[in-house]
Amino acid sequence: MRTERSLTRLERVFSRLDREPERPAHIDVPVMSRHRVVLFSATLAFYAAIVWAVLITSWLVRLDWQLMFFRPYQQWPEVHAFLDYYVVLGQRGPTAVMVAAWLGWRSWRQHTLRPMLALGVSLLLLNLTVGAAKLGMGRLGPHYATEIGSNEMWLGGDIFPSGHTANAVVTWGILAYLASTPRARRWLSTLSAVISLGVGLTTVYLGTHWLSDVMLGWVAGLLILLALPWFEPLIARAEAWIFSLRDRLRVRSRRTAAAPAAPAAPPVAAPAPVPGPAATRRGPAQEPATARDPSVAARSTRPPHLAPGPHTPRSERSPVTPGGSRRPPHSDRVPRSTTTSARPLA
Repeated sequence: MRTERSLTRLERVFSRLDREPERPAHIDVPVMSRHRVVLFSATLAFYAAIVWAVLITSWLVRLDWQLMFFRPYQQWPEVHAFLDYYVVLGQRGPTAVMVAAWLGWRSWRQHTLRPMLALGVSLLLLNLTVGAAKLGMGRLGPHYATEIGSNEMWLGGDIFPSGHTANAVVTWGILAYLASTPRARRWLSTLSAVISLGVGLTTVYLGTHWLSDVMLGWVAGLLILLALPWFEPLIARAEAWIFSLRDRLRVRSRRTAAAPAAPAAPPVAAPAPVPGPAATRRGPAQEPATARDPSVAARSTRPPHLAPGPHTPRSERSPVTPGGSRRPPHSDRVPRSTTTSARPLA
C-alpha cells in the first residue's frame, strides 16, 4: 500500500527554489548564423524603407494624419483608463527593473552573469541607436503638429521612432532570447510580441505617436535582438574577467585574514637606581642584582611613603657590633678587668 503523500504544485515550486544553485552543463548561446544575417539585412532594409517613406511624405504620412483626425481615444473612451496603465509596460524604467530582477535571480541560480550582461548590452544598444535616430530626425508628434499633411521632420521633436515600442520589443524580447529550452523560447516570443504590439497601438490610441513611429519602433527593437549574437564573445570575455577579479579579491581577503599579528614591542627596562653609600662600600667587584636582572629593578622601585634609597638584602649589609655586652648582669660574678696580669706559662 502506498503511503507517500503527493506534493502539490506550490510545494514542488518551493522545493525547486530551495535547491542549491548550480550552473547548467550546457548553455545554448545563439550564434550569428547565415539565416540570422539574412533576417537582419531584410529588417534593416525595411527600417530604411520606412524612413524614406516618411521623408518623401508618401501614403504612410497620409495614413498618419487620417488616424490622428480619427482620434481613437474619443471613439473608445471606456478603455482609456486601462490603456493608460498598460502603456507602462513600454516605459524603460519599470520594465528594466522587472526584467533585471528576474534575470538577476536566474544569474544567481545558474552561477553565470550572461543574462545580466546581455540585458545591459541590449539596453545600451537601444539607447544609442534609438536615441540617435530620435535626435537626428527631430520629428514632432501629433499633438504638436504645425502643418496638416506634412511629415513634421527636423522640427526639434523626439518621437521617431517610438521609444516605448522599441523598449517593449527589447526588454520583453530579451527573455525569449535567453530562454534555455525551445518551448520556453516559443512561449516567451509570443508573449513579447503581444506586449510590444499592444504598447505600440496604445501610443497611437492615446495620440502620442504616429503610426509610422510605432512601425519604426518595432523594427528598431527587432534589429537589436537580431544583432545580439555579434556581442556574445564580448559578453563571455566580460564574464570571465569579472569572475577572475572576484577570485583574486577572495584570495587577497583570505591572505589578509590569515596573516600573523604584528609582534609586540619589547618591554622597556626601568632606569637603574643611583647607588647609595652601602653600594659604594661594596666596591666595584660586587654588582647589584638590579644590574643583572631588569625585573628585579622593576620590583625594587620603592613607593613614595617609604624612605628613599636602594634596598639591599640582609646578606649584603655591613655587620653592626653592639656597643655593650649581650649577657645579662649577674650579682655573684666579678667583672673582668682589662688590667689583669698574664698567667705564667708552664
